[in-house]
Amino acid sequence: MNNVVNIKRAVEIAHKSKSEDKKIVLVGGCFDILHIGHITFLEKAKSEGDVLFVLLESDESIWKSKGEGRPINNVDDRAKILSSLKFVDFVVVLPEMNSRQYDELIVEIHPDVIATTRGDMAVSHKIRQAKLTGAKLKYVTGMIKDSSTTNLIKLLG
Repeated sequence: MNNVVNIKRAVEIAHKSKSEDKKIVLVGGCFDILHIGHITFLEKAKSEGDVLFVLLESDESIWKSKGEGRPINNVDDRAKILSSLKFVDFVVVLPEMNSRQYDELIVEIHPDVIATTRGDMAVSHKIRQAKLTGAKLKYVTGMIKDSSTTNLIKLLG
């Protein structure tokens, strides 16, 4: 799990990557129960650049946004699962952050591309972050029908 890094290390790696003219792609999310939608999204995001950073939401953040019983997998398990994917270069485990702190982190990493999916409910934040950093916002995939952690939980429940 040596590609699971804290914020300070992520910023150092991003600056070094930029100095080597590597194109940085940034994604963020919960990635609670990894499914084909996540895999497709991450693989396509990686194809947009040289270094893929995944900003991984904290357990507290997910609980606040998704409600009781979430996340299913704790942050350490989610980080380990994501870090095992060959197209994920770095997983950044986030503390609970407000919008300003999150934006400051994006500015520090200074991605070339912020990848998202068509239909992303948080796209307005990503548009703002792309403008802040001069990054391109790329829609790398659409939502894959019935492929969400929430839908999987409903099927099992």
